[in-house]
Amino acid sequence: MSTIIIIGSGITGVTTAYALAARGYSVTVFDRQRYPAMDTSFANGGQLSASNAEVWNNPTTIMKGLRWMLRRDAPLLLNPSPSFHKYTWLAEFIGQTRHYRRNTIETTKLAIAARQHLFELADREGITFDLERRGILHVYSNKAEFDAASHVNKLLREGGLDRHPVTPTEMRTIEPALQGDHYGGFFTPSDSTGDIHKFTRGLAAACERKGVRFVFGAEVSDIRADSEGVLIRWQEGPSRNELRNQRAVICAGVGSRRIASMLGDRVNIYPVKGYSITVNLADEASQKAAPRVSLLDEAAKIVTSRLGQDRFRIAGTAELNGENRDIRADRVRPLLNWVEQLFPCVCTAQVVPWAGLRPMTPSMMPRVGRGKRPNIFYNTGHGHLGWTLSAATAEMVADAIMTHDGAAHRE
Repeated sequence: MSTIIIIGSGITGVTTAYALAARGYSVTVFDRQRYPAMDTSFANGGQLSASNAEVWNNPTTIMKGLRWMLRRDAPLLLNPSPSFHKYTWLAEFIGQTRHYRRNTIETTKLAIAARQHLFELADREGITFDLERRGILHVYSNKAEFDAASHVNKLLREGGLDRHPVTPTEMRTIEPALQGDHYGGFFTPSDSTGDIHKFTRGLAAACERKGVRFVFGAEVSDIRADSEGVLIRWQEGPSRNELRNQRAVICAGVGSRRIASMLGDRVNIYPVKGYSITVNLADEASQKAAPRVSLLDEAAKIVTSRLGQDRFRIAGTAELNGENRDIRADRVRPLLNWVEQLFPCVCTAQVVPWAGLRPMTPSMMPRVGRGKRPNIFYNTGHGHLGWTLSAATAEMVADAIMTHDGAAHRE
């Protein structure tokens, strides 16, 4: 039985551990937190959204970002302070505009494949995670936004997604709680939502039942790979430890760049901060007034998910400010304002804010596959679609490892 180290116990690390354990590998997962899914997989927008597969590398998004730079409440905020990594990453991001069409179609196909894997995992292991299979409704306030969305829709449909336009009347039929004036929308009935934290914790428990070992509170200080295998050193409280295994998969989110550099690989991931608020629907009136269908407001760049009967998740914004995890009131306030304006009967007396760092590559495509060394693999850099893509990329990297091991055995 081959032995494999995984660094990271977020959604990508845990799905990868499960995929490898199912193939007969002995897996050990390391994470600096005390529990799985405590960083970016803790409180995201909740959408399993092939309909949000459009990559951001297009001139329109870039121009909007430049206009938003002077607004503290802008959906996209760039800290202009000097940073070599930030500005070189942005240069590569702009350079990827030539691949916008191809990457959007490829991401759509991957997202569609991923959700079937995820549903099968949940059914097989009996994981409950507030799944809502009611679709996702994208809403647009004016004709220009709707027309731009029509262009994107052609790419999504080319990728195999059933996403169709709906009138304001049809939008209110899909989600009766929706308020405000809208020009139109697009509806994806096959999309869904759920609680990423509940799912990841449930799948981690399933991994343990399959023999996966988790090492928590482990700050990786060094990792090296050679013909003898992979050596990992970590700090666990006051003690220093090390372990040698045959393979390693890096699923460390925004930490993947630092770990990859120890191994001689360049994995250009930048931390793009996103915010969410979870509104506790403590009374019956709020529960009735909050939408059940997941929404994406294009103008505000805000997404929503209904998590069970008594929670309403609202998420959005993108902030380029390094590895800064501060929860800023001026960035949370637009999310709260949006709820109060569009759903005024929802009580916002009990709101829990959160911020997480999306691990984003310049192309917005995840890094999946082998590194320079034959015993190092990556499954990281999923950006805003880690929850959506994870079940598929886990299968991809597990297949790549099996193929490599099979070839090595034949030699």
